[in-house]
Amino acid sequence: MSNTKIPGLSFSLKRAVGITAAKRKISKATGIPTTRAGVERKIGGAITSLIFGKKK
Repeated sequence: MSNTKIPGLSFSLKRAVGITAAKRKISKATGIPTTRAGVERKIGGAITSLIFGKKK
């Protein structure tokens, strides 16, 4: 994407089309993150809780 030559202003096609909002809505409804790092963190936490028991 090209910069608009105005500091702090940029254009995002994903946000304009509504992809970002849809992903956020799905993520909040299911409780499963849509980012790679979020999924890895969620899986890691589940494995850790299985091994060491639930956190207090």
